[in-house]
Amino acid sequence: MRRPALYSRSNQAPRDKAPDPPNPAPVAAESDPARRWFSPSDPRLLWAALAVMAVLLVISLSLSLRTSPRKLTQEDINAAVLKTLETTQLPSAVARAYEAIRPSVVRVTGYGKSKDGKEEVEYGVGTGVVIVDKGIILTNLHVVQGAQTIKVVFSDGLESTAHITGAQPENDLAVLQAHKIPDDMIAATMRSTGDLAPGDHVLAVGYPFGIGPSASAGVISGLQRTFRSPEGKQEMRNLIQFDAAANPGNSGGPLVTMDGEVVGIVTAILNPNQQRSFVGIAFAVPIENAASAVGLTPF
Repeated sequence: MRRPALYSRSNQAPRDKAPDPPNPAPVAAESDPARRWFSPSDPRLLWAALAVMAVLLVISLSLSLRTSPRKLTQEDINAAVLKTLETTQLPSAVARAYEAIRPSVVRVTGYGKSKDGKEEVEYGVGTGVVIVDKGIILTNLHVVQGAQTIKVVFSDGLESTAHITGAQPENDLAVLQAHKIPDDMIAATMRSTGDLAPGDHVLAVGYPFGIGPSASAGVISGLQRTFRSPEGKQEMRNLIQFDAAANPGNSGGPLVTMDGEVVGIVTAILNPNQQRSFVGIAFAVPIENAASAVGLTPF
């Protein structure tokens, strides 16, 4: 069997040719400083890159500190506030007072039997204000006096019956206890009348002619006024006179300051023509008298 040929290099150089010089050692490449510095496997390249990055970071931080916003001054704050006031419409003092007292105002209705005694009929509508969150309500005595059934409607629409727990006839005040109250019942805040003065702004909230809750704004016209009922049967003293519009149905409602705090209970209007409509003079019982009707500590 024939074997395949094997090939190999000859170890003998031709006699007529000088032997090749030996390969030069790679000393030159290693001795070249530039090539030795940029060798990818050389750790000094990594340290050099880190050093460059550190320098760039320091420069960046320095520039950012130089360009940081300046410290706000009081003039800047004043200018921003003024700009907001010029471009934003804020609610009026009357609107804020109304929103503060509205959750505490209730509609009060008295019911009695019809003449034939067969059905229950409405015979009077007024207003009340919750002064204790357990459902204790102040109103006028003339709103509920003689009623066989009293119903109140809270600001959230909840309707409940109520009964009279106290009365102060000399100031035409009655205290009611509601049988049901809202889960989030909010009582009004009462405020002393000691620092009231003519010209102070006030707000009357109630159900004039059953419409409401309605708000009317005015000022304190005078203090310590006296009012005699049209029939002459009763005279009340030490009343607050005010000019916010009040009409039948406002009786028993709160008279409040621009902070929404109750300073009086609306009780009467003065009309020389006996038309039972507002001519600019109304009266309220000071809240100190009203508070004493429920046994609350005077201010």
